Amino acid sequence: MTVEPGVRVGQDSDASVIERSWDEPETFAVLFDRHAGSVHRYAARRLGTEAADDLMADTFVIAFQQRHRYDIGRGDARPWLFGIATNLVGRHRRAEARRFRALAKLPPTDDGGGRDEALAERVTARVSAQGVRRELAGALARIPARNRDVLLLVAWADLSYEEAAQALGVPVGTVRSRLSRARSKVREALGGSDPTAFREDSRS
Repeated sequence: MTVEPGVRVGQDSDASVIERSWDEPETFAVLFDRHAGSVHRYAARRLGTEAADDLMADTFVIAFQQRHRYDIGRGDARPWLFGIATNLVGRHRRAEARRFRALAKLPPTDDGGGRDEALAERVTARVSAQGVRRELAGALARIPARNRDVLLLVAWADLSYEEAAQALGVPVGTVRSRLSRARSKVREALGGSDPTAFREDSRS
């Protein structure tokens, strides 16, 4: 039995919750309870914890306002929610790039007081070299925004290629090509290591 992320056995799908909220708006709180934490973590990794609070809240406000337009044929609402969140990140491109550049300048032995822990947590899961967080941040700062969106939706939001395509409203082939270019930059920055390679089989 396949269970959608964030949904326990016996629970209604996200689509069912959204459909019910059309007539019972208070039901939408169930979707918030399921996914607010993951949306907040994604936003924090990209923009920092201070901006993440507002971005997460805005994501669900927009989702609530647009819930009547949701395709209830899609049981899992994560691609939709992360698509909204990514669009909101797009309004803060300069702030995101500044954040990554600042993290890239941290001394290799400085963990930033934990500030960059969340930033590096998922993408660097299989890389143990000293200073990799700093180098990764520098690579992310240099990646074009649309390629960075794809990389971080797959690596940090845990979306499949198909789900990332849904989130961004682009073909799966476009996701693959953008991800390939982004990963190439990451490998270059990390001296040939590719912390996203382990997702190739499981998320393609």
